[in-house]
Amino acid sequence: MRLEEEYSLYLDCTRFLASVLVVIAHFIQHGIFSNSLSYYIPELGREAVMIFFVLSGYVIAYTCDFKKPSLSEYAIARAARIYSVAFPVLIASFLTIYLSSHISGIEYYQVSKAYLYIPFHSIFLGEIWNLSEKPPWLEPYWSLSYEVWYYIFFASIYFFSGFKRVIIGTVVFFILGHKLWLLLPVWLSGVALYKYQEKISLSVLSSRLGWVFSIISLALYKYFDLDLFLRAYGSEIWPFDFLSLGSADRYLNDYVLTLMIVMNFICAKHANFYLLLNYKKAIRKISAYTFTLYLVHALIMSIWANFYTHDSNSFLDILLLAISISISTYGVGQLTEHRKYVFKSYFTYAYKNTLGRFSLDVKNPKLRPKS
Repeated sequence: MRLEEEYSLYLDCTRFLASVLVVIAHFIQHGIFSNSLSYYIPELGREAVMIFFVLSGYVIAYTCDFKKPSLSEYAIARAARIYSVAFPVLIASFLTIYLSSHISGIEYYQVSKAYLYIPFHSIFLGEIWNLSEKPPWLEPYWSLSYEVWYYIFFASIYFFSGFKRVIIGTVVFFILGHKLWLLLPVWLSGVALYKYQEKISLSVLSSRLGWVFSIISLALYKYFDLDLFLRAYGSEIWPFDFLSLGSADRYLNDYVLTLMIVMNFICAKHANFYLLLNYKKAIRKISAYTFTLYLVHALIMSIWANFYTHDSNSFLDILLLAISISISTYGVGQLTEHRKYVFKSYFTYAYKNTLGRFSLDVKNPKLRPKS
């Protein structure tokens, strides 16, 4: 099922806006904005990540339904998407911190054991079970340790059937651990949204009213600090003291946010936002830097904080940092996110010369040499 163009543009706008909201949240958290300015700017970083999770599930479901890829095509496409940005930025962060440590004299334990932590982060193990490890200076990287494993879990369910689906799906599910289990419903809501969206019929007027209501609901929800209440309550009722909630400690809040996000998307689909068609090229071009902005801004902000004494009351300092992030995002994006085809070619070549020497029937996944 092909998406309506205006709805596709809306989703592109939403994911780029979510990335911007993460940047703004980090401006607040790291004291880039003064306290007086931060008071008037909502911190919506967590909300943005939940938007990414719902969108991720939606896009995966759409891609598999529309393109009907094989397991290898699915794996290669996902690997190219993630590694085209994540791996270069990961290497850049370790190199930057290594050079910084020689200047500042501050030693980072992950950098001193880069031979261990670079492979560790490259396979996104940072949030498995009780682990809670992010690459230094790359705070947003934590969410990739959720998303990538959700890709893998989805593949174990989608590309296999019968007994093999049960075995492979169970093994992958066990690897995920309790934190990823808690937020899995958020990601799967995107899959469900795609699967059942055609069963929902709304008028344009009711859709637009519902879309506005979803935004007002979020504003009131944040204004009355209901997110903080649910975060505290979720930790209070968590029965397993030996299992750390870590990055999943807002799970109750995340479920409420998911309902608002899904409502927003459902309404947007039927709201006929035709005005977006007038800005099609600009939206496509800007949204193509979403993933790069999401990761790169954290590294630039860390460099800024460690090498520049900024004034949170200085508009010029805020502007200079924003410009630095924008230029870096554009430059890195040209070499990474806009070069996914290079990574895809590499992974395709690697597959053909390893696993590609065998045929894999996902309906009867018995590995056997090609004749």
